[in-house]
Amino acid sequence: MIDILQPRLFVQSIYDIDLSRLTARGVKGLILDLDNTLVGWNQPNASEELMDWLMRVRQYELQTCIVSNNLSDRVESFSREVGVMAIAKAAKPRRRAFRQAMRKMGTHHRETAVVGDQVFTDILGGNRLNLFTILVRPMNEREYWATKVVRRVERMLLPDREPLSMTDNRS
Repeated sequence: MIDILQPRLFVQSIYDIDLSRLTARGVKGLILDLDNTLVGWNQPNASEELMDWLMRVRQYELQTCIVSNNLSDRVESFSREVGVMAIAKAAKPRRRAFRQAMRKMGTHHRETAVVGDQVFTDILGGNRLNLFTILVRPMNEREYWATKVVRRVERMLLPDREPLSMTDNRS
């Protein structure tokens, strides 16, 4: 049970992901969480740093799709700003939105990585489809009230986790 909650990789932030190593592994698409992964919770605009990172992602010819449990208006507005496909009201960790994102990107499960800050949505959902899962630390402590409750459970199940460099946690 706990294995399905383990990310393949745990890094401090999206900026610590080695894109060249991902593409060398055969990754062609990134499913990206929005809140507290790309920007702070309910932050309306992308930072210059995020825009630069997305430009680097494109230089590696990686497809991207934001998959968020947030509402359509928020997700669609943000995705238009950054020029990335998106799926809102995703109901993660259900598989449907992850499959939909792979169809949009034209990737298969072996070619897709999931990047997010929550174990019970992003990591569990990605692992259920055997995607390469990358956990990042939340960008800040401000978040939806229900997420705060879930984080307590995460800390009990997966205590003392420290971000790694670009090395695998699981084979």
